[in-house]
Amino acid sequence: MAKNLKLKAARARLDLSQQDLADMVDVTRQTISAIERGDYNPTINLCRRICRALNVTLNDLFWEDS
Repeated sequence: MAKNLKLKAARARLDLSQQDLADMVDVTRQTISAIERGDYNPTINLCRRICRALNVTLNDLFWEDS
């Protein structure tokens, strides 16, 4: 699984730490870190919560460019 640099960039644009985002979507900071590293594949429900928190679409963060 590839690193999710789109998630990291979207979080940084809002000046949110991994902990800030984790608190917003009710997961641990380690979960956000693992998603960004590409070590964890989040559920669709978690993807949706992250997108709502960052005000982006699923395609913006989780769609892989071919």
